[in-house]
Amino acid sequence: MIRVAAVGDIHMGPESQGLLRPAFDTLPECADLLLLAGDLTRHGTPEEARVVAQEVRGLAVPVVAVLGNHDHHDEQPEKVAALLEDAGVRVLEGEGTVVECGDTRVGIAGTKGFGGGFVGRSAGEFGEPLMKEFVRYSRRCADGLRTALEELDGQGCAVRVALTHFSPVADTLAGEPPEIYPFLGTYLLAEAIDTAGADLSVHGHAHAGTEHGMTAGGVRVRNVAQPVIRRAFNVYHLNVD
Repeated sequence: MIRVAAVGDIHMGPESQGLLRPAFDTLPECADLLLLAGDLTRHGTPEEARVVAQEVRGLAVPVVAVLGNHDHHDEQPEKVAALLEDAGVRVLEGEGTVVECGDTRVGIAGTKGFGGGFVGRSAGEFGEPLMKEFVRYSRRCADGLRTALEELDGQGCAVRVALTHFSPVADTLAGEPPEIYPFLGTYLLAEAIDTAGADLSVHGHAHAGTEHGMTAGGVRVRNVAQPVIRRAFNVYHLNVD
């Protein structure tokens, strides 16, 4: 049994230093690793990223993250990622990593993802160049996730997890205004997950959404935005074949 702790949308700033550390220090008692599903900062500034880095530095379990839209706002995502990496966090964008949990290899594939909507209500690559680039960017994110999951399948991983910020399904957006669904996720992520295969998908971003969902292919999806789960993290248990 692998125990995956996950949370997103913690939106940390200078005054929130130390807020989550007491809970994170309990992770070895209940989880084998921690996944951070983006929007770790409020505005994506290096100052805020340093706060997050201190919150997770030296934790007794591996930490893997993706960035969110807030982490891009100050247009310094590379610096945000570098500060987190310096604290021991593996930050993913269109790639995967393998975490050793005892004798079990756990693969995590990650991307921020992007919007576009869901089947029957989605944007298409048509019209103005800006609109076409919107959809193409979403597709590039999804393609990176699919490729990363496929590569992990060939690395002897007993368990694979898809980590995104934007949602792959509409299920976990229930509670959000339907008008903004296209800005909260895209079916392209779910297609990537179902094509490559995964044991669990976790995301954030939808603060007023719902925790539980599922892809068309039967992969469990969990919205771990902190305003949804209302705790420092949730833990999900994955059986190991």
